[in-house]
Amino acid sequence: MKTKSVVLFLIFILLAAIKMEAKNVLPGGEEEYLPMAEVMPEPVEGMAGIVKKISYPPIAKSAGMEGRVIAMAFINETGGVDDVKIIKGLGGGCNEEVEKVLRSSKFKPGINEGKPVKVKLTMSFVFKK
Repeated sequence: MKTKSVVLFLIFILLAAIKMEAKNVLPGGEEEYLPMAEVMPEPVEGMAGIVKKISYPPIAKSAGMEGRVIAMAFINETGGVDDVKIIKGLGGGCNEEVEKVLRSSKFKPGINEGKPVKVKLTMSFVFKK
């Protein structure tokens, strides 16, 4: 009886996973973002425009913190930023500064087969005195 319940439970989980995959939905409920597109998203003001908006946090600067923050931005079909995840952080307020600037930025959306698509975009920002 216990084995039958476990098998039924596993079948239920498998069917739920297949249903989510068919809808192109991740388990967390987020729609899937492509890792690449024929035309990748680009900041409307260019990468230089984004870098110009980033200010070196005073705490990190006074502590002599230098390094790289790598962030993944989830760009939607209209070029808006749905989410930002810090992949490699630095601390001292640098991670938060990168996240704040990316969330407030507008992008040209990624394009596949002539249509705008959701894309994950990884970017690197260097903090150096």
